[in-house]
Amino acid sequence: MLTISLGLFWVKKKALDRKAAVALLDSSSGVDPYLSSLGERVRRMRAIRGLTRKELANATGVSERHLANLELGVGNVSVLVLRQIAHAFHCTMAELVGDVTTASPEWLLIRELLEKRSEQELQRARETLAELFAENHGPGNRNKLQQIALIGLRGAGKSTLGRLLAADIGYPFVELSAEIERVAGCGILEIHSLYGPMAYRRYERRALEEALQLYPEMVLATPGGLVSEPATMNLMLAHCYTIWIKATPEEHMQRVMAQGDFRPMAGNNEAMADLKRILASREAFYSKADWVCSTTQVTLEECLKGLREHVRRLAGMPY
Repeated sequence: MLTISLGLFWVKKKALDRKAAVALLDSSSGVDPYLSSLGERVRRMRAIRGLTRKELANATGVSERHLANLELGVGNVSVLVLRQIAHAFHCTMAELVGDVTTASPEWLLIRELLEKRSEQELQRARETLAELFAENHGPGNRNKLQQIALIGLRGAGKSTLGRLLAADIGYPFVELSAEIERVAGCGILEIHSLYGPMAYRRYERRALEEALQLYPEMVLATPGGLVSEPATMNLMLAHCYTIWIKATPEEHMQRVMAQGDFRPMAGNNEAMADLKRILASREAFYSKADWVCSTTQVTLEECLKGLREHVRRLAGMPY
């Protein structure tokens, strides 16, 4: 008898707990702001398309009750359910979950114009927009070859080639890593350990902005991961003649170790696999450079010769 009473007590307690939880969610202070805005977007998109909740339920296979909870901002919705709803709305997941390109009708119309375009068409569109929205210190009609940026993974040869090229054409050589440390007031490792990678990217962007102002002519060696931040990369592409110093993963590893960094030990298959994965993920961004300088199976002298001749020819310098 005591066991039955205790059982009934816990059943009633759980029911009360559930009611309390629902009441908390129903209150204006209890609803998660993101879930609330997500529910509002679903409701608005359903209204735009003239769908009743029942029609949306039939199209998605999601119950009306679940959809109602979602629209109220109290639904624990799965990614799969969101994908089904996006399919029914004939929209992308991004539009449903609310990324920046859903902020206004103009964003949506622009995105539709760019959808399914080729890489070449998208590049032309990006370059046109960059020119249209160039800031006061933007490139304008000046020669981008006044500020040359070398990009690529660590160990590609950016610093070595950059110094030699700068000396050859009479430009200052600038290491962006040193500029980052100057701006931050501490070393790169300290930035990462004290403030984290997001802070490092902010310092990187600020250091690039300042370098563009301080050095009207320069050869700039950039950190390998700069291309992972679109805003910083857009800034560099808009202002600098960008050259990808390209090498194979094996060459990257060998050169890093030759610099005295033995952390990626020779024969460490995991380190090599990581390096290959990083290079593969960044290649599409590195390839946006204005020119590619391959250092594979060529001597330093041969590489420098090709680099200086290319730059001098474009800049109208004797070579």
